[in-house]
Amino acid sequence: MKKLIILLTLVCSVHADANKFFKALGKVESSNNPRAVGDNGKSIGIYQIQLNCWKDAIQYDKTIGGTYRDCYNPVYARKVATAYFMRYEPKSFAKGDYESLARVWNGGPKWRSKKSKTDKYWNKIKKSID
Repeated sequence: MKKLIILLTLVCSVHADANKFFKALGKVESSNNPRAVGDNGKSIGIYQIQLNCWKDAIQYDKTIGGTYRDCYNPVYARKVATAYFMRYEPKSFAKGDYESLARVWNGGPKWRSKKSKTDKYWNKIKKSID
C-alpha cells in the first residue's frame, strides 16, 4: 500500500509539472493563443505545430485522427505534441525531462547534433516554467 501511495504521488507530481511545461510551451510559442499562425503560415495553434510535426505525431499515434487544422484546438494540439514527444523522446517524456522535450520541439528529432542552437529556446521555456 505504501508503494502505491508513493507511486501515485510521483505520477501526480509529474502530471502537474507536465501541465506547467505545456503552459510554458504555449506561452513561448504563441502567447497561449490557440488561433495563432506563425512562420509565414507554416505553424498553427497554441504550440505552433507544423504540418510535418503533425504527420509524425499521427503516424506514431493513429488514435489521434483528425486533420491538421484541428491543431487550432488546444486539447487536440496537446495530443499531437505528446505523440511527437513520445515518438522522439519517450524516455525524456516519461522522466519529465522538459529540457529535452523543449529542445526536440525547437530543433527537431536531431536536436542533439545542434544542441547549442536550441539553448535560447530552452532558456525561454525554463523561464516560463519557473
